[in-house]
Amino acid sequence: MKEIAFILLDRPVTWAEAALGFAGLSLLLLVLVVVSSWRGASRRALEAAMAAERAREMDDKVAEMNRNQAELSGRLQSMAEILSTRQGDLARLVAERMDGLRQQVGAGLEQNVRQTSESLGKLQERLAVIDSAQKNLTDLTSEVVTLKDVLSNKQARGAYGQGRMEAIIRDGLPAAFFAFQPQLSNGKRPDCMVTLPGDGRGLVIDAKFPLESFTLLREARGDEARKAAGVRVRNDVGVHVKDIAERYFLPGETQDLALLFVPSESIYADLHEHFDDVIQKAHRARIMIVSPSLLALAIQLMQSLVRDARMREEAQVIQSEVGKLLADVRRLGDRAEKLDQHFRQAQEDVSGIRTSAGKIASRGERIGALEFDDAKTAEPALPFAKGLALKAAAE
Repeated sequence: MKEIAFILLDRPVTWAEAALGFAGLSLLLLVLVVVSSWRGASRRALEAAMAAERAREMDDKVAEMNRNQAELSGRLQSMAEILSTRQGDLARLVAERMDGLRQQVGAGLEQNVRQTSESLGKLQERLAVIDSAQKNLTDLTSEVVTLKDVLSNKQARGAYGQGRMEAIIRDGLPAAFFAFQPQLSNGKRPDCMVTLPGDGRGLVIDAKFPLESFTLLREARGDEARKAAGVRVRNDVGVHVKDIAERYFLPGETQDLALLFVPSESIYADLHEHFDDVIQKAHRARIMIVSPSLLALAIQLMQSLVRDARMREEAQVIQSEVGKLLADVRRLGDRAEKLDQHFRQAQEDVSGIRTSAGKIASRGERIGALEFDDAKTAEPALPFAKGLALKAAAE
């Protein structure tokens, strides 16, 4: 037993020690196996308990899920009913909105169609106006060309100025206060003569303004040409002013003032701007150079004088008629006074008649009373006796 069985870690091990070691090892293994078995059983029991707990929890969760599913089904059904109701309401609301929108769209389209029709009508009217304006522009262009041709001819220029002057005078004055181409005592014929009210002398208006020199002045290109044209303007206007003063100033027949008509505002402006000496010379000769606007203003002034003269004449007529009316009023007052006297006399006569009638009535009553008393108390009397009784009663 003390024999060495083996050497372990440089230590000899006997058979007894080996047996003891083996037995201890076996016991240890047995203990380990028992402990391991016990632990395995405990673990299995614990796992079984845990599995049972898990199964119970799972059953609870499944039951809860079933309840939740049932509640969810109920809620889904309620929501489906609510959604169906809401869907019906929404469909009805959408239908109403669509009907309203359809009506609004229809009304809007109708209004747009009406506005479009009106706009097209107005556009057609404006196009017609534009066509008319274009036609007028074409006519005006042709008239401008004709006017250019007129101004290039001396006789045509004179007729053009005469026509403008006559149009202005005819528009502003009555026909009785002007005359065209009248003959004066010296045999001359001015273009127009205006007669002012209260004055037998006529105001001479001349329309033969020399336009040739102004045409040359505008067409001049160099300084020398413009200077020569300016000299001609001064000479032509000066000669024409002198001719007017010599021909048309007649004492007792015409005014000592005459008008020289310029048919163009631009020429009148150029004349005042560049030829002031010519204007002064005309003023010294008592000749006023007037443009169409100034002539119209002068004609309006003459129209005011004519109107004032007519108002004075009408005032005299009114004053005469008022005098006659006052005489008629006085006669009416006299006749009314006489009629009042007649009325008072008639009232007095009527009052006297009423007084007499009252007296007659009272006397008749007394007479009636006497006859009534006599009929009761006395016998019938002779006729002459009744007459005496009536006379006594009257007295």
